[in-house]
Amino acid sequence: MNHFFKSFQYAWQGLKLAMAEQRNLRFHLVIALLVIVLSFVLQISFIEWCIIIVCIGMVISAELFNSAIEKWVDVVSPERNKKAGDIKDISAAAVLILAIMAVIIGCIIFGKQLLLP
Repeated sequence: MNHFFKSFQYAWQGLKLAMAEQRNLRFHLVIALLVIVLSFVLQISFIEWCIIIVCIGMVISAELFNSAIEKWVDVVSPERNKKAGDIKDISAAAVLILAIMAVIIGCIIFGKQLLLP
């Protein structure tokens, strides 16, 4: 059981490190907080809450994976390298796609609430 709690401690440590070092993660967390506040204000439905929470979790997780990949690439290839740069760019593109999809979903959910009487 001690190992179980240790794994949470390591995960929390990783999250704190990423928040301290990764500007984009902090940006996504601020946006997530704003979306949560807006969701309360607009009193979105249970299903809409589920969708919003999944979107937030996916974007934050993707950003964490991207950060881990970037750190790993820096360890494996500390010098400038085109292929290493390509790996980082592709990883960042995955976050971008998820973030765009989350914005579209947010526009659908919140647009309905804000634009329809």
